[in-house]
Amino acid sequence: MAPEAVYDAIGAGYAPLRRPDARLTCALRAALGPAESTVNVGAGAGSYEPQDCAVVAVEPSVTMIRQRPAEAGPAALGVAEALPLSDRCVDAALAVFTIHHWADAAHGLRELVRVARRRIVLLTMDPLCLARHWMITEYAPEIVDTHVASFPSIAWLLGALPSARAVEWEVPADCSDLFMAALWARPEAYLHPAIRSATSVWHQLPEAAVDRAIERLRADLEAGRWDSRHAHLRRTSALDVGRSHRDRRSDRHRSTRMSGAPQAP
Repeated sequence: MAPEAVYDAIGAGYAPLRRPDARLTCALRAALGPAESTVNVGAGAGSYEPQDCAVVAVEPSVTMIRQRPAEAGPAALGVAEALPLSDRCVDAALAVFTIHHWADAAHGLRELVRVARRRIVLLTMDPLCLARHWMITEYAPEIVDTHVASFPSIAWLLGALPSARAVEWEVPADCSDLFMAALWARPEAYLHPAIRSATSVWHQLPEAAVDRAIERLRADLEAGRWDSRHAHLRRTSALDVGRSHRDRRSDRHRSTRMSGAPQAP
């Protein structure tokens, strides 16, 4: 299913549940540097668009565009691989949790390079890291072949944007943006159908696989088995998502945020 079809189908209740986290907003604005104009690619409902920039949003889903707040910048219907913008027309390009939905990541990156004069900022997930999230390893391993496999690796992205650097952003335990991996310390949240409905990962799985995973998690929570394995996560304030608290000291190179000057991939 094409990205526009996915979010036209599942995006109706997106905005109330995927509220931008203020700490991530600050981190992304800092990554954009002195940009005064930005294109937000795969803009969705307008999350994380800098308030002090002139913003042009590009989004493939009409359902998502309709959820943009009235004060948000103009939105154009389009995809990353064919941005409806002229060359070098903005200072920066921003792409937040969207590259895994692109039909052709290399082509999409070339488009970001084409339109941005100074900088490209991507917020993404390291698939190697994400695949180790307890929800996946213990309850829904099918996510590896669907959701996880759709993310380009950090190594590939660094090769595609040679002057870029990868920067880790640890997700707060109380992150207001309820993307799938953000619930690492709130297992009960996965039990709520409305919360699952606001993330594409659950729509990519057969209904039977989702039901099986959620019922196993429910049973483990009721029996205390989840807490016997992961109670330390409830006491952790932030995490590079996908890893347990025990992993952090020996493996610090994982990254969820990337920024860099435009370079042709």
